[in-house]
Amino acid sequence: MYVGRLVQLGPLKREYLPQYLAWVNDPEVGRYLFPGQMRFLTSEDEEEWFDRVRKAQDQIVFAILTVEGGHLLGNCGLRNIDWKNRCASFGIFIGNKRFWGKGYGTEATRLLLRYAFEELNLHRVELEVYDFNTRAIRAYEKAGFRREGTRRQALYREGSWHDIHLMAILKEEWEANAMGQ
Repeated sequence: MYVGRLVQLGPLKREYLPQYLAWVNDPEVGRYLFPGQMRFLTSEDEEEWFDRVRKAQDQIVFAILTVEGGHLLGNCGLRNIDWKNRCASFGIFIGNKRFWGKGYGTEATRLLLRYAFEELNLHRVELEVYDFNTRAIRAYEKAGFRREGTRRQALYREGSWHDIHLMAILKEEWEANAMGQ
């Protein structure tokens, strides 16, 4: 388990699924998660996702919990792990809106990057983020991610077109950033 000042990354547990389901079906949370038209998920969808994650060889997901009190905040993980090229895609969601904009997501991101680079020996971690998710963009930049490109007007959401930014961090950038913290 990775522990920071605010959050800890712990094992993904089946008992968390009802809370995850409530969060992802909240339109204010879901707008940041799903490409295209948001659709509501069922408990069967969540169970299938959980089972897929548990069996996957190219995916690792952690629960994000508060250090103080162990409250569930969301999850984060790596998917599409390419073991040969030592690259992966990063994803995170803080479902509990009371904890948005307070540094919890930034710290969870930093903890997962530490796991990715120190434990898994990855070379590169990348992500995609919608242009309207400014809180996430700031958190990723604080964690050391750099913008590499933009998929212009690749997402139609709420009546208008939005860009999707590609961001990434290399192991040596993370090491330099971690030293400066």
